[in-house]
Amino acid sequence: MRQNIVHPGAGELHYEIRGIVDFAQQLEKTGIKITWENIGDPVAKGEPVPEWIREIVAQEVLKSSDSYGYSPTKGLPAARKFIAADRSKQGTKLPAGSILFFNGLGDAINKIYTWLNPGARVLGPNPAYPTHSAMEAAHGSSAHLTYQLDPAKGWLPDVADVRRKVAANPDVAGLLIINPDNPTGMVYPRPVLEGFVKIAQEYKLFLIADEIYANLTYDKANFVSLGALADGVPTLIMRGLSKEVPWPGSRCGWVEFYNRDADPAFDRYVRSIEEAKMTEVCSTTLPQAVLPAILGDKRYEAHLESRRRKYARRAAEAREILSSSSMLQMVEPKGAFYLAVTFQPELIKRGANRPAANAKAQKLLDKALENIPANSFDKRFCHQLMASTGICVVPLTTGFNSSAQGFRMTLLESDDATFTATLEAIKDFCS
Repeated sequence: MRQNIVHPGAGELHYEIRGIVDFAQQLEKTGIKITWENIGDPVAKGEPVPEWIREIVAQEVLKSSDSYGYSPTKGLPAARKFIAADRSKQGTKLPAGSILFFNGLGDAINKIYTWLNPGARVLGPNPAYPTHSAMEAAHGSSAHLTYQLDPAKGWLPDVADVRRKVAANPDVAGLLIINPDNPTGMVYPRPVLEGFVKIAQEYKLFLIADEIYANLTYDKANFVSLGALADGVPTLIMRGLSKEVPWPGSRCGWVEFYNRDADPAFDRYVRSIEEAKMTEVCSTTLPQAVLPAILGDKRYEAHLESRRRKYARRAAEAREILSSSSMLQMVEPKGAFYLAVTFQPELIKRGANRPAANAKAQKLLDKALENIPANSFDKRFCHQLMASTGICVVPLTTGFNSSAQGFRMTLLESDDATFTATLEAIKDFCS
């Protein structure tokens, strides 16, 4: 090309959650049935959307043509007012004008990092949800800066270590928190969140909290929104419909801006995000139109509680089965619908050289392993596990920017027996 048209951060864009699907589809052609544990789509795993929610959506579509048209750029006034009123009930002041809708949080994450000054970096968790880590790394044209989540301490971060990293790197302008966490299912305790707020105050940082799983914390009393603790710190909080309704295909998420007037640079940054959204006209209209009716329905809390109980039960079962293996380490999740498993040194040293389920699959596996470095044990493990058992999980290192070797799976399987069998098969594979 006459000019180099490749963005300097293009090499940082990785999404192993979907990338591993190519290998799985090749294995399917050899006759192996794949158990899809790679992606957090409740609908794809057989979880039904309640009939009353589908009726609300259907009635909205049929009653008029309004939901087929554009919405205001920031979002439908009724949806924004509902969210603001809900925050007020929780004791948090949030003007409706401080809410901006997006086509899912992937869209929001893209804009938040794209319109950040190229020299400003955001320090995020390790492991990290790949959309955040990849977009932040691409924005900075170098590896994502991280603080450690420690599996030996329930995946909690060391706030003192976060402070040291902020002090040592003047490029850090913001801190990212994913709460409840993906991939670990950890829920940040109030004192830890308060520690992040204090660091932000001391170093004049802004905060980002991805709270897409806020209503799927198993014990509601354990969850504290960062919006309630921000204490004057410029803060962005992300929420959405995709996981809790569940309606991932709606592509409906929003960002809540707190303390926008606390710093003129933050205010201008937020305005740039709004202006970027304006160039797209608006976000999806139908989900916004039905949001107040769904989230405000008296049946909604019972719907959430039923799901929370299911995931809590699954998390306990997973801990019981997987922790019984001397080769695996697992911290029981407290929210969302994922679990992260790390490997004991003995397993990494010994290897997981189980044969594939058939000869054709073995050839595919051998070819795939040729292209995976020997020190990427968890990625090799995930390919070997899939070729042998058909279970598709995601490696932590390449999938979640993790320094800990392991894998993530979901708690979403709709059939109890299948979920138990999947856990037992993973344990047996590691024995």
